[in-house]
Amino acid sequence: MAIVVPLTVPGAGAEAYAAVVDRLTGGKGFTSLSDVPAPGLVAHIAGPVEDGWRVIDVWDSPEAFEAFSATLRPIVEELGIEPSQPQITPAHNVVVH
Repeated sequence: MAIVVPLTVPGAGAEAYAAVVDRLTGGKGFTSLSDVPAPGLVAHIAGPVEDGWRVIDVWDSPEAFEAFSATLRPIVEELGIEPSQPQITPAHNVVVH
């Protein structure tokens, strides 16, 4: 079952996001889902919000998200970004290009 994972990181911005992407991709950037080591990632959206930075991902399963979290968590901690708790919900319908 696909899940939607919205996450808001208070106080973060484009610079923090770019640093995480740089670590995840080995400096190659993130313009395609295949750029990150994240099997099961269906869609990714990121951008500024009033209180920080928001990422919204769609994953093909909770297990795929958990596996990626194990990769992401140490990077976020190394960079000193305060982790926040995602609000995971089941997806009713997912349509991608």
